[in-house]
Amino acid sequence: MIINMFEHTTSFAENKDVALKLRKEVILPALKVGENVIIDFEGVESATQSFIHALVREVLRKHGIDVLDDIVFKNCNEKVKRIITIVVDYIQDE
Repeated sequence: MIINMFEHTTSFAENKDVALKLRKEVILPALKVGENVIIDFEGVESATQSFIHALVREVLRKHGIDVLDDIVFKNCNEKVKRIITIVVDYIQDE
């Protein structure tokens, strides 16, 4: 399963409702049937922590940190990578 994030958010990923919808309707169902998920951030220049949190928090809480073996964050610039790392680290510490 490939999610082209730019198609859902344009260059700034900030809408938590979009993230929640992707998590509930795409990411979790794909993982449930054993698919890997590629979240492609090509063209996305930045994202808010709340967007990434809404996108992955429940996934990590439900499946544990090892689920990251089945999720690829692709074409992330340094800003987006840093935000993903901050959010994943925060979730692990909850």
